[in-house]
Amino acid sequence: MSLAIFDLDNTLLRGDSDYAWGQFLIERGIVDGAHYREANDRYYAQYHAGTLDIMEFLAFALRPLAAHDRATLDAWHDEYMRTKVLPMITGEARALVERHRAAGDTLMIITATNSFVTGPIARAFGVAHLLATEPEVQDGRFTGKVAGIPCFRDGKVKRLETWLRDNGESLADSWFYSDSHNDLPLLERVTHPVAVNPDESLALTARERGWPIIELH
Repeated sequence: MSLAIFDLDNTLLRGDSDYAWGQFLIERGIVDGAHYREANDRYYAQYHAGTLDIMEFLAFALRPLAAHDRATLDAWHDEYMRTKVLPMITGEARALVERHRAAGDTLMIITATNSFVTGPIARAFGVAHLLATEPEVQDGRFTGKVAGIPCFRDGKVKRLETWLRDNGESLADSWFYSDSHNDLPLLERVTHPVAVNPDESLALTARERGWPIIELH
């Protein structure tokens, strides 16, 4: 049985779930629109440029979770799923996941976006295994801090290594699909790296190394 790993944002999704959550908060008036939009856009550009300070970004991104109770957040997330996320799920992305499911592969989504945002998205794809950045929780409320290693760049590799060890799995004949040069540390570890609608840097690397390049969106 092989492990089929999928990045989420701009890979399985035709868009970025973290950025879209920020836009949803702005549109609902939950956060200061002008300030939050400027910061959201700036961090998104830094991510694509490869200059993102992940801890600085997470302090920004997780702050709204700490400001509200879980019932309120869950209700907002239901609306966010309907209005923002479901339109980003394409038939081609679902078909890719289903091909690996039909082959009997173990399915996993691995993403830097936090698990509050991405947990329901993984369930929408029917993927049981999710490795995501984990927000810290105390007494049933988010604290605005990160629990453990952020699931970003080398952190994805570290989090996956722990999961493999705990679950008796390996990367033998493994697959990883991603759009981003930020995922090169993990793409270089798997048997079958696949670039999906890749950014310019990843596209160049994929061509140089003979990795498949596919278009889902």
